[in-house]
Amino acid sequence: MKAIDISRNNREKKYALFLKELKPTENDRILDVGFANIEYSIVDNFLEKNYPYQNNITALGIDEYDNFKKSFPNVNAVRYDGKIFPFEDNSFDIGWSNAVLEHVGREDAQIQFLKELKRTCKKLYFTTPNRYFPFELHTKFFLIHWLPKLIFDKIISFTSARWATGDFMYLLSERKLRSLMKKAGITHYKIHRNRFGGFTMDFSVIVNQ
Repeated sequence: MKAIDISRNNREKKYALFLKELKPTENDRILDVGFANIEYSIVDNFLEKNYPYQNNITALGIDEYDNFKKSFPNVNAVRYDGKIFPFEDNSFDIGWSNAVLEHVGREDAQIQFLKELKRTCKKLYFTTPNRYFPFELHTKFFLIHWLPKLIFDKIISFTSARWATGDFMYLLSERKLRSLMKKAGITHYKIHRNRFGGFTMDFSVIVNQ
């Protein structure tokens, strides 16, 4: 099975879980944090491609949104500085963020990201890859992402995936994820382990209070 097929199947399962757990309605305001202005994969902007009420979605990201708006003219797109979300408390009924947490920076930035999700959204659904899944879907390498980050970065700096070094990616174990959420003040949640080949590929976190 190709990596894109694995990714598409996984996102379909996560979207189904989102619908089951959060039960969004046609009136719910949804914040999608981490849209892609340029799509490198058919699974990018998965929420916008599948959710039937696009006019209720606000997409937040750090990139320009000219291409995104051409594809999804009914979605409200907002650009920000990657730190404080430009919205009031509880502005949205549901927050959605698929595979973004691992890209926002080091621990302090990850904690701030989670705090902002919690501050602006009444309920949350977000996902992040499991560091201990054997295959790393960004770089398409096996196992070397289990090494300490400095060593991982050093190795892939000599490959075509050198773009994945530095602050591009800080993968999380379940233990680290739980620690970050505690520090962000998120205490009531469920973690769903999305599996492939017997291994946990990534985590879906549901905050539905």
